[in-house]
Amino acid sequence: MKLAPHLHRLGNDIVACYLIDTPEGITLIDAGLPGHWRDLQRELRLLDKSVDDIRGLVLTHGDSDHIGFAERLRRDHGVPVFVHAADADRTRTGEKPKVAFGPMRFAATLGFFAYSIRKNGLRPRYVSEVTEIADGDVLDLPGNPVIVGMPGHSPGSVAVHVPLADAVFVGDALTTRHVLTGRSGPQPAPFTDDPTQALASLDRITELSASWILPGHGAPWNTSPAQVSQAIKKT
Repeated sequence: MKLAPHLHRLGNDIVACYLIDTPEGITLIDAGLPGHWRDLQRELRLLDKSVDDIRGLVLTHGDSDHIGFAERLRRDHGVPVFVHAADADRTRTGEKPKVAFGPMRFAATLGFFAYSIRKNGLRPRYVSEVTEIADGDVLDLPGNPVIVGMPGHSPGSVAVHVPLADAVFVGDALTTRHVLTGRSGPQPAPFTDDPTQALASLDRITELSASWILPGHGAPWNTSPAQVSQAIKKT
């Protein structure tokens, strides 16, 4: 789905990832669930592009509902997968600390897991080889993504600022639809390693210039990064 010039979303409000289309090629932000491979193929056909046009995949963190088709893309098509060094092992093995689920509503939680099953999310494919990145890196990929460290949801959570797309991709640094309660609107994401640190990290994007805040779960949020921290902390 096209959101704006250069900017496309794959998936839906339950799980989403993103595609940045430029004349130099395509950059992907996150890889959703394994079954989002078909969504990727469909979007590429609409753009009259192919997997050969993808120059790189940047992960906002290493959780299974963000690495989806990453290994397939890397193994079968040679596309490099970039992830913060602090989440490299998480991306390769899936190992992570156990965290409290927090509030849940039956229908929303069932819907999340049902969608995950339909998209093969219960059989994650971890990424054998990754390229490690760090806070402040500007990647040599279409759109020149800028990496902003956002530790809290995981140690290596990052936001990805792409000025060309007028967007900041935040992964699970926040959510606009809670996958376990169904509550919509900007709020902290569930399954967070360190909720206090995650809230503090939101201040790290306030100076960025963008019109879109794009989470891994929930609707795209058309707002300035300067408004994000206070909006989330009020919830």
